[in-house]
Amino acid sequence: MTFGFAPSSAASLSTSTSTASANRLLEPAEWAAAGIPLLRNPREVVSGLHARHLPRPATAVVAVLDPDERLLASASFTRRQAPADGWMFRNALLSQLRRVIPHDLRRRTPVRTAVLLYCRDGDARWTEEDGAWMWGLRDACTLHGLRCGSYITLTRDGWQVLGEGRGGRRPNADSSPEPFALSEAPPPLPRTGGAASEVLRRAAAR
Repeated sequence: MTFGFAPSSAASLSTSTSTASANRLLEPAEWAAAGIPLLRNPREVVSGLHARHLPRPATAVVAVLDPDERLLASASFTRRQAPADGWMFRNALLSQLRRVIPHDLRRRTPVRTAVLLYCRDGDARWTEEDGAWMWGLRDACTLHGLRCGSYITLTRDGWQVLGEGRGGRRPNADSSPEPFALSEAPPPLPRTGGAASEVLRRAAAR
């Protein structure tokens, strides 16, 4: 597996590990060794999130998928103009996750997966900013009881699943949304108590 590196980050990658740790970022080798589950159909995931959120540079889209890769929830937000820091990115991602979907901390093993699509300038090669998003995604998933899924960059050249070598030219940061979108899971039954819950359960079983 090979990775490209942006020239702007080459000097910083030669610094000590303690510097990387202080910046709270993951380098490509660390991400590849983390056992991130592969998406079965990354293009469908990317196209669906692009059609739903129309991200532009500096926009992050975090999405939660069920075991069949159906979309359960997603949210987009604009990255603040500040130095890249995984701790700040973690807090932003966790805030969005808490807003759109309940946590799974009571489960022994996570069954839902969070993926992150980040639209940015530049090319698809790894940067320190990507490393900070990777660190933030992994930590936010741990704190919300989710599996940490793919980190995907979207640039004017296309999309790229970092650490996997899979990508494509469309959609990209300048393209219009494609005619199909990510499939969604059916909405859950309302959470109610007493007789109403029993009626709903019986109806669902028919």
